[in-house]
Amino acid sequence: MRKKCLLIILLMALPALCLAKSEAVPAEGGARIPAGEKYVALTFDDGPRRGTTDRLLDGLKERKASATFFLIGQQIEANADLVVRMAEEGHQIGNHTWSHQRLDGVAPEAAVQEVERTEAALEALLSGGEYWLRPPYGQVAEGAVFRVPLVKWCVDPRDWESRDAEKVAQAILECVEPNSIILLHDIYPTSVDAALRVVDQLQEEGYWFVTVEELLWLNGVTPEAGRMYRTGWG
Repeated sequence: MRKKCLLIILLMALPALCLAKSEAVPAEGGARIPAGEKYVALTFDDGPRRGTTDRLLDGLKERKASATFFLIGQQIEANADLVVRMAEEGHQIGNHTWSHQRLDGVAPEAAVQEVERTEAALEALLSGGEYWLRPPYGQVAEGAVFRVPLVKWCVDPRDWESRDAEKVAQAILECVEPNSIILLHDIYPTSVDAALRVVDQLQEEGYWFVTVEELLWLNGVTPEAGRMYRTGWG
């Protein structure tokens, strides 16, 4: 029996409540959405990367679809134009640490430094803002304190593993539900292809593609309340 997905927004300063699933299975729970509408959030980790992220942005713009990008800090300077474009085109920009460091295997001070260094780079480029955090591998060090919500996911097609656009798209379509947060990586051409296929298919089914923050708002959860919105995996 297919499970329904809740928004996976974790309270700041809490350790992650659950590990990512090993299969593309959404999390437990149910969420209220406006009658007659279906929303989903595409999220992309590990970018930006020239040649893939720019092609993805082209495709999302053509389809009028929004997404959320969790960026690696050390890749921002060389791809600053892509980051600015993300912001200008209405996408949400988040933090994926400076060097893709696992935050559950380092001292809390080192984990915070990884996050703050990327946050500073984004603030300098985009003139402020709040950049929600997706920890690499979904985990953080116990005792690390962050000032922003931590964002996980509920549909993981393991695109990094198969590098097969058809398999990735099919894995998403088999599991997606209204309010799903989908995990992809915009550094792989096959993942870009899969993402755009998924957008095309789900738009035909009446889905709207929104940012993670918009997904919260559409469910009546403000960013402030999102910091206290606790949920776990099924």
